[in-house]
Amino acid sequence: MLRTPVGERRLDILEWLKDPVAHFPPQRHADLVEDGVGANAVAAKLGVRRQVAETHLTLLADLGLLRVRRIRRRAYYRRDEVRIAEVARMFDKGW
Repeated sequence: MLRTPVGERRLDILEWLKDPVAHFPPQRHADLVEDGVGANAVAAKLGVRRQVAETHLTLLADLGLLRVRRIRRRAYYRRDEVRIAEVARMFDKGW
C-alpha cells in the first residue's frame, strides 16, 4: 500500500510531517507542531486538489499513522509517533 506511486506520496506526507515547520507555511488557526497541518497545505505541497490530499490524509489517519485534530471546521493532521514505531517494529520482525 505504501510502495505504489500513490503510496510514495503518502510516504512523502509522513516525511514532511516529521518536521512540519520546515515543509509548510504557518497556518492562521492552528500551530503546525501542536495541532498539525491542514489538507490545503498538503495539497499545495503535493500539487493536487484538496480532496486528493484529504484522501491520502484520511487513509493514513485510518491506519493510525496520523492523529486528527479538528479546529473550527477544519481537520489538522500530525504524525502518531507511537503507532509509527509499532508498525516499524512489526515490519522489522518480518510481519
